[in-house]
Amino acid sequence: MAARKRGELFTVLETSTDTETNALSDGEDCPLNLPVDVKWFEIPFRKSESDEEDEEVQENKGESELESTAAEDTADSASYIAGGGCNIILVTGNGIKHEEYEEDSYYATSNNCSETSSSDSDIDFSDLEEEERPGLFGAYDALDEECTSPDFWGEPDQVISIEPFTADSGPQHSLGDDADTLDYFRLLFPDSLFEHMVEQTNNYAIYRQRRSGRSDAHWHPTNIREMRAYVGLNILMGINQLPEYGMYWASDIFIGNAGFKKTMTARRFEKLNQNLHLCDRDSEPSKGELGYDGLYKIRPLLDIVGNTIWDAYLPNRCLTVDECAIASKGRFSPTQYMPSKPLRKGLKVWMLCDSRSGYCHRTRIYVGKPSDDVAAAAVGHKVVTSLVRGLEARHHHLFMDSFFTSVSLLQHLLHQGFYACGPTNPCRHGYPDALKPRNVGKLAPGEFYQCQHGNLVASVTRDAKIVSCLSTNCAPGIVGIGPGKREGDAKDGDCTDMAGLGIPRPLPLLLYQENMRGVDLCDQLRECYQVGRPCKKWWRYFLWFYINLCIVNSYVVLRESRRGLPPTGFNGKQFTQRHFRIRLAQQLIGDYQGARGMERAARKRHADSPLEYGHRLERMSERSRRCRNCTNKGLRHESVFGCKICNVHLCRGGCFSEFHK
Repeated sequence: MAARKRGELFTVLETSTDTETNALSDGEDCPLNLPVDVKWFEIPFRKSESDEEDEEVQENKGESELESTAAEDTADSASYIAGGGCNIILVTGNGIKHEEYEEDSYYATSNNCSETSSSDSDIDFSDLEEEERPGLFGAYDALDEECTSPDFWGEPDQVISIEPFTADSGPQHSLGDDADTLDYFRLLFPDSLFEHMVEQTNNYAIYRQRRSGRSDAHWHPTNIREMRAYVGLNILMGINQLPEYGMYWASDIFIGNAGFKKTMTARRFEKLNQNLHLCDRDSEPSKGELGYDGLYKIRPLLDIVGNTIWDAYLPNRCLTVDECAIASKGRFSPTQYMPSKPLRKGLKVWMLCDSRSGYCHRTRIYVGKPSDDVAAAAVGHKVVTSLVRGLEARHHHLFMDSFFTSVSLLQHLLHQGFYACGPTNPCRHGYPDALKPRNVGKLAPGEFYQCQHGNLVASVTRDAKIVSCLSTNCAPGIVGIGPGKREGDAKDGDCTDMAGLGIPRPLPLLLYQENMRGVDLCDQLRECYQVGRPCKKWWRYFLWFYINLCIVNSYVVLRESRRGLPPTGFNGKQFTQRHFRIRLAQQLIGDYQGARGMERAARKRHADSPLEYGHRLERMSERSRRCRNCTNKGLRHESVFGCKICNVHLCRGGCFSEFHK
């Protein structure tokens, strides 16, 4: 590889597509996991002999001469930026200095993850439901003071050390090849949770009747079969969406759903909606009392589902920490306004997801701003450390947005055996002053500067805008260029070698864009088919959110366990999430039929000879009523006769036999 001239931007590493593909398929040993169409460049850091001699001379100079030298070097750096050069900043005690580079370079060992970028977060504050461990804020303050030291940052010439990821990962279960969708769903949403829902729903129905002082004639206790069917119908409503749930039981043949009518009546579905509950209201502590819990109404759900989703799938090497929003119309104080999200107003949940599959390993619900200013300042630190608790010293790679990323957090994670990467706010404590916008000046697209402290690398570059980034899993001086404009679209003044390529990006930004996709992928799978209907009770949104999350996670577990093969009995070409949801809903409903459904089924079975089963035409009342058979045909006839078993009035002509057919 020839030495670079000063006018050149990069030294191209000649690689073939086959070589890149083989490197990607090596799994754990591959240094990078990025698309094969990315062109790689290196900017090795090495001082020339003349520069080393200059440094020896400068050591003998006085303080006044050092100040003048710093001013000249700063001016030289500014002129190099204006000339369009791509540089690595050198931070010394005398100021900013530019150095020429030679051929040698080193690479960082990265992970095997996937693509897609994420926008900056506007997260405000959090109140985690877990108690903080002693000394958390003391350690946080100590790291914060260390990173603000003047001697903390140095030149980007250190070789970083990254331990390989060797822990077990992937689905963890004992299901066989004959397991179906319901079996995988039970891994995450067990039968014990259905039994708990049945018990608390029946208790709440009695509680409502006792408080109102009158009994509900239309309510009778539910059971686990009916509760499964109720959940199955809500899953189907997310696939076949109608404006109102009553329309599923409409008599119009083009709107009504025969399967819904067969499973249960509209009134029974409404009664289950009214009385559905997850906690014991009699023992719920009031606000201000000892043992008060803001999430008491869903605490059993959080405890059970939190353990099942953590145990069913061991995390892979690359993980994403980000927020998701739940659309809500209920009265819940922590509802957030998030203008940068597609869903601008809703309930906020922080999630730890797999960057490759989108599987959600752990969640934390935002329940309000902490009253303590110290706790509010360290909320990002608290959220990340609580989400990754239990994964220490396994050498996972975490990708997070600018709300979480800070120098003290990445140092803390590095001490615990995590590598991390993400954009950050340059105004945060510990970020090097030399890389702040006021000191760097105006950058051309593709220019970047870096500082280093051990594994911790700070970068600033210009992509669509100025981006500041921190990482502990990337070596400095490595950039990549993805496909961009074609040669005919290149603007005047572009380098000939760069025509047809995009903007060069340093390695930390590339890895972030490729791997900050876990939560977004999980949201895409979850938002395709919503479960549940809008209501005024805030905890219902979280109930349907976790049921939907269990569906997405069980789909991921099935897909990876069977390696893309569909369950036994599926005849389609590709088993998608829609097929998974339909199959799951059908298995949850099974052969369950409510009282009206069984009556209709019996009526259909006995239609050939209704008299043998007690159906006969007889006088129903003294007052005539409309004939049901004529009404179904759009006619209006009244009769005092009818069928007492079916409890309908019928004309004395052929309406009796026609109705029973």
